[in-house]
Amino acid sequence: MIPAIATVSSLESPLETVLEDYAAGHVEAIDLWLGQADAFLKGRPAAALRDAMAGHGITPVAASFQGGLLTSQGAARAEHWKTFEQRLALCKELGIPVLVVAGDAHGPLGPQDLGRLSASLVEAAKRAADAGVRLALEFDARASFPNNLQSAVALVEDVGSPSLGLCLDWYHWTVGPSKPLDLWLLSRENLAHVQLSDLMDVPREMAGDADRILPGEGSSPADDLIRRLAEIGYTGGVAVELQNPRLWSVPPRQFGEIAMTALRKLLGQASMGSEAAPPHSNS
Repeated sequence: MIPAIATVSSLESPLETVLEDYAAGHVEAIDLWLGQADAFLKGRPAAALRDAMAGHGITPVAASFQGGLLTSQGAARAEHWKTFEQRLALCKELGIPVLVVAGDAHGPLGPQDLGRLSASLVEAAKRAADAGVRLALEFDARASFPNNLQSAVALVEDVGSPSLGLCLDWYHWTVGPSKPLDLWLLSRENLAHVQLSDLMDVPREMAGDADRILPGEGSSPADDLIRRLAEIGYTGGVAVELQNPRLWSVPPRQFGEIAMTALRKLLGQASMGSEAAPPHSNS
């Protein structure tokens, strides 16, 4: 497992500052927020960002995120797919192995929508393969489909492409209808990226981004997930991702140090764990 920090956790700081301060805080890998990358690259070649990351000893393990691919139509669909091609090219040039794709199909869905969603994933996986990038489908607890781990796994298996895997965002697993036993559906083959946060002590039906907190500090510890990652021999990125506006003003160096300490503690506990046992089911 590669411990990382998602740069969206420091969204109010320019990417130049984030990279410098994260490196000073002993962060060696990041999940790159593409909005920040776009701002950095205005008037600059992609090589400038590649050099900036390399100069700070930081490796990008994933990029987040591409939306709008699944069920959009018309002009909006054409624009999303154009952006997708640009994102793939950027990931290829920067050496980013994984691009997170949002499972953002919202609202009532009919048979046509589901067919379009499946066909979109097949096409996206083909284009990603051509670019040498792997896609990571992130289910969204607020979406119509998929909004849970079981459905997301089924979609990925239905496409059957090595260029399409899963992104498991622990926040969406916690606040949605996923169940502990669903973690046994994860495998080294289908899991492409992991994003971690804990949750404040609020009913999950009422939880929002502002309730995301550091792993190990809230009501939804990720111990079962980390144990499962160890069991399957997962070697990809595990990134702390806090899309919490109340934390965006924390200086990136301070945040990076604290977040990396919390993450390494969690991963270290898993590596020292005892013999695996199936997660308990929800009551």
